[in-house]
Amino acid sequence: MGRGRREEIVHAAARTFARDGYAAVGMRDVAEAVGIRGASLYHHFGSKEEILYAICLTVTQEPNELNLPLLDAPGTPAQRVAALVRGHLEHLHRRRVEHLVGLHELAALTPEHRAVVDDHRRYYQRRVRDVVAAGVRAGEFDVPDARLAAFAICDALNGISNWFHDDGELGLEAVVVGYVDLVVGRMLGAGRTGATA
Repeated sequence: MGRGRREEIVHAAARTFARDGYAAVGMRDVAEAVGIRGASLYHHFGSKEEILYAICLTVTQEPNELNLPLLDAPGTPAQRVAALVRGHLEHLHRRRVEHLVGLHELAALTPEHRAVVDDHRRYYQRRVRDVVAAGVRAGEFDVPDARLAAFAICDALNGISNWFHDDGELGLEAVVVGYVDLVVGRMLGAGRTGATA
């Protein structure tokens, strides 16, 4: 129950921070959004900043745990990057509000928490770079700089949180299929062969 309640608090706080701005929201506001008493909130989080840190971890540490194993799965580099694109976009779809809050409110984290979040992000980018480099060595990808390509891939994927909505013209599956083609086939130059997720 404790983990479920923490998750509920994180999600409700993210919605509240996104709507009203982190600086304008107090612990009482978060407690009201969850439907619990303010004192109960402190059993789960000691401060508003701790809640923000937990929100930021849902879009940095969590993707490392869920998505990076896709890069270690069997298959060609193109197949593994395609699987990562799918996993990344599906995760961002679930965590869209948390991602937007993490982007806009990162400066409010303590230096220690900011360092952990940045480390998770850098590690993710490094793992993407390593698979891109492996694809270049195998003759599967055609990019001059694997590190730059990894930055571009992560930026392109993260960017959907700014514009994608469930009630929009494109559904999630169409976006996933289109991004697999754009990232693997066009950015990395692998064509369509072996690029389906």
